[in-house]
Amino acid sequence: MPELVSKTDSAVAAQTATTPGAVLSAEAGPAPGKPRSLWSDAWYDLRHNWMFLLSAGLILLLTLVAVVPDLFIAGSVSPRDGDLTNHYLQKPELGHLFSADWFGYDHQGRSIYARVLHGTRASILVGVMVTAVVTVLGGLLGLIAGYFGGWLDSLLSRITDVFFGIPFLLGAMVVLNTFSERSVPVVSLSLAVLGWTQIARVMRGSVITVKQADYVTAAKALGAGTGRILFKHIFPNAVAPVIVVATIALGGYITAEATLSFLGIGLTDSISWGQDISAGKDYLRTAQYVLFFPAAMLSITVLAFLMFGDAVRNALDPKSR
Repeated sequence: MPELVSKTDSAVAAQTATTPGAVLSAEAGPAPGKPRSLWSDAWYDLRHNWMFLLSAGLILLLTLVAVVPDLFIAGSVSPRDGDLTNHYLQKPELGHLFSADWFGYDHQGRSIYARVLHGTRASILVGVMVTAVVTVLGGLLGLIAGYFGGWLDSLLSRITDVFFGIPFLLGAMVVLNTFSERSVPVVSLSLAVLGWTQIARVMRGSVITVKQADYVTAAKALGAGTGRILFKHIFPNAVAPVIVVATIALGGYITAEATLSFLGIGLTDSISWGQDISAGKDYLRTAQYVLFFPAAMLSITVLAFLMFGDAVRNALDPKSR
């Protein structure tokens, strides 16, 4: 019997070594038998996902534009100063590299190309700041409510329901109308006050599922403290759905800022795509490019973050594998 097992194993090994499909499957992923975490699996999938690579490249480029917009503009061109004499509604012209004439000029003689690039900073900042605040606030409340349960869960859930019932944009309009100067931090905090409810619900549901796992029960039996259980065992295993929701929501916050600026109650001290879209709508029949370029830049940015979020969701969702 031992000889039979040995010969069988040898035959299987020989067949595996000479089968092309076996070689391809071995090269397609990490070595089998090696334990991998959810994050290592996700990173492996993301590295081989064209949608993730494309969206990540766009986001890196947009971040670079937001940090140093003048790097992509030839010469010294101010996005705020206009020349009505020479550039009033001047049409786009393909000049030299990164020319201010690329996208034409608006009704105040300002370079649309320069304004589109400088508007990236405000949009990215608002999106990142709102996402960071709602993730921390909503994640913490959901973590506490899901783990402790009981009356604390009921109280936090009712507070979440109250904020969830407030229309997002309408509530932001009411809050922002109380400020005469609306900077990036003011707009970001106003949106974050009303936008944390979804993150809280997602985290709460994830924590309720994770806290019933055997390793959490074992940690309690070994005498681990509440803080260690929460942040060592539960949080790392419950945060994946929150990351997915936050990544996808970031594009929505950028859209919300542009919508508020379009309505005239958004940013007042920064260049915003929403402001330029609002101004460009009056010239839709005579100079469509005034509206088209800031709207296209907004769409590309939101699409990049949505694609990035979808790729992360597919990588972190075990059911998709």
